[in-house]
This record gives sequence, C-alpha cells and structure tokens, in this order.
Amino acid sequence: MTADPLELGRVTHRRPPFKYSALTRVWFSDTDAQGVVYYGRYLPYFDHARTEYHRHLGHVEIPDAEFVMRASSVEYHAPARFDELIEVFVRLARIGRTSMTYECAAYRLPDEVLMVTATQTVVLVDRAQRRPTAIPAELREHVRAYEGADLAE
Repeated sequence: MTADPLELGRVTHRRPPFKYSALTRVWFSDTDAQGVVYYGRYLPYFDHARTEYHRHLGHVEIPDAEFVMRASSVEYHAPARFDELIEVFVRLARIGRTSMTYECAAYRLPDEVLMVTATQTVVLVDRAQRRPTAIPAELREHVRAYEGADLAE
C-alpha cells in the first residue's frame, strides 16, 4: 500500500466517542425497488469508513496475516434515498489479543438523522494456518494513541 495524503474521511469531535468519519453518497445502484438504500449496501459504507480510519491512523504491515470479518450486527433506524449524503462515523471500541471490534453510525446530512448503527468484529488470521494470531504491538499502539480512554482492552 502506498502512502496517500488524500483521505476520504475526516477527524471529527461532533459525535463522541467517535473521532473519525467518512462521507459517502447514495448512488442509484445502492437503492432497491422501493427507492431506498438496500439494507446490504450499508456494509460497503462501513468498510469504506473503516478503511479510511486505518489510513488516517497509518498503515501497519502485517506479513502473512489478514483481518477477516467475524461478526456484524446492524440496526436500521431510518431509510436513506438516492443522492443523499451520508456521514459514517467509525471507531475502534475494543481491541483484544486477536480481534478488534468497531462501532459505526451512519447519519444523513445535512439534517443529522440517524440512519443505521452497527457493531463489527474482525479477527486477525494467519494466512497459512487459517488460525487467529496476535495483533501486532505497533497496530495496538496506533489505536491506543488515537482512541485513548475510549478504547476497551
């Protein structure tokens, strides 16, 4: 991964304990026959926000391992429609020995209506063995430095 100074997210203090958010637009292809965002399309919105969050923290090389989704719990509060602007807040709420749990909240702009909330847990897995492996100290330190007292361990 190359260093990219252009982030598609931003640091924010508007919705504590969230400290980071990413913007996304509802495209026509995101909507269903009723004209609202298809419920499954929020997962890529969350993925986008998590990616930009980690880009902001700084890339940590983890050779021979990858994060895989272990669990995802999503609650839908209000419908979003074509061309609306969505701000997705993301934070690392918990970091364990081999897993990390994120919290996400998507709000429609400019009226700040809560659309969706989610909790997602990823596990670091050794590529060869396909078994959980310890999260590197360097990544843990990046997260601690950014999330501070809001991070559970």
